[in-house]
Amino acid sequence: MDIGGAYGGGKAGGAFDLIAFVTRPTVILRAVCWLFAIIVFGCVSSEGWREEANGKEYCIINRDGNACNYAVGIGVIAFLASMGFIAGEYLFEQMSSVKTRKHYVLADLGFSAFWSFLFFIGFCYLTNQWGKADDPPNGEGVNNVQASIVFSFFSIFTWAGCAYFAFLRFKAGVDPSFQSTYESDPSAAQQYSAYPASNDNDQFQEAPFSGQQQQQQQQQQQRADYSQPTY
Repeated sequence: MDIGGAYGGGKAGGAFDLIAFVTRPTVILRAVCWLFAIIVFGCVSSEGWREEANGKEYCIINRDGNACNYAVGIGVIAFLASMGFIAGEYLFEQMSSVKTRKHYVLADLGFSAFWSFLFFIGFCYLTNQWGKADDPPNGEGVNNVQASIVFSFFSIFTWAGCAYFAFLRFKAGVDPSFQSTYESDPSAAQQYSAYPASNDNDQFQEAPFSGQQQQQQQQQQQRADYSQPTY
């Protein structure tokens, strides 16, 4: 992983390399998170609900509607967040501000660690409720629920990996050569602007009345010459 520049990214304005982008570890891991999220919420939303004779729907995971809603909820948000962070990876190299990169890395670190924890809670919750549930009629939806549980478990490690990469970026910090003078020292611009612009001709400007003083001195010198006796 590149740790140069600022928070793991090079200087802004460089040419975009599609092959280098799609083979970047953070992008690959985000794509895996995106795929796992689809499986988690897709399996439950498609086969996790059944309809009773009276027309009322129930969750086949121990008839606990919260279990199905939890799996769908964290899966959908993880799906959207993964797409957002993939777009953020593309824009990361275009961020010229060090503060913007820092805020992005901190947001990535906090969200990824928190969502890894939520998937851990979801895995434990779904496993516990599924173990108490009765077998659905004709075994419908069993494979979907089991797949959702398994990929919830896998998502714990993928999102933890994203948090780890974000931590490495934050730990790398900023290369001193990356920062410009004005960004590293905002008072520099004020120091330069505090001095008024000077004109080179000002230093050659004559002092007031200097011309008159020279004329008076010349006249006095001439009078002194005339007053001297000649031999």
